Amino acid sequence: MYVYLVAFVPLFYLVWIKCIYDRHRHALRSSLKCTMNVSSERDTDGADVRALVVTAHPDDECMFFAPTIVRLVELNASVHLLCLSEGNYYNQGAQRREELLSSCATLGIPASRVTIIDHKKLPDDPNAEWSISLVSSAVLKHITAHSINMVLTFDGRGVSGHANHVAIYKAVRHLASTGELPKECVVLSLETVGLLRKYISFLDLPFSWLLPSHLRCVVGSKGYKQAKAAMLCHRTQLLWFRYLYITFSRYMFINTFQTIPQGPKNLKIY
Repeated sequence: MYVYLVAFVPLFYLVWIKCIYDRHRHALRSSLKCTMNVSSERDTDGADVRALVVTAHPDDECMFFAPTIVRLVELNASVHLLCLSEGNYYNQGAQRREELLSSCATLGIPASRVTIIDHKKLPDDPNAEWSISLVSSAVLKHITAHSINMVLTFDGRGVSGHANHVAIYKAVRHLASTGELPKECVVLSLETVGLLRKYISFLDLPFSWLLPSHLRCVVGSKGYKQAKAAMLCHRTQLLWFRYLYITFSRYMFINTFQTIPQGPKNLKIY
């Protein structure tokens, strides 16, 4: 009896994961409608979504946001990427720029929608303190220029705790809290999970489904292969632990987001 129970529990868990995944594929459109406050009577296939993914370094887009990018592209959304540095920590900025463009092409973002900033005050450095006003200005300029109505970036813990990731969150939160963003623009932060959940791959899906979040994006084996191919474009970053990350990280399969609430319009914070 004990042997049967031991065999049944993992099998049940895997079937549960499959059911959640199948349900998610049909629920993402309605989830986007709810997140963006689109009328329930209005039909949408994602084409009215103009999303901006804001990252700190080349490879962030596939290490952390690949499931979201893949799913939005599948829904015909217009996805833009704003990368706030060339990733020049080891003086490989030019090469990493090309790797980023290749990765984005693999994920479905054309080069015309990729912007890479190279600014001396925004170095790829975990010990550098990025200017909140400078980052805010760059993000707002991009939102305005491309009529962005959805911004996706890191949360206050930055997934990996990198100071540059956290700085982007602070800048975007500042824009939202001061009411500087367009009224129709939704701001979402990628949820940081604990170490155990972070490295149990797709097995984290039931936890991500049951715990509250405003938007979930999940990919299956096809989407994972796409995310992996994008990560392999970053050849300068493929150290041994990167392969472990590609194999075990739940961020290769699952993204969950929380909304950053917007404050009153034209509120000034001193």
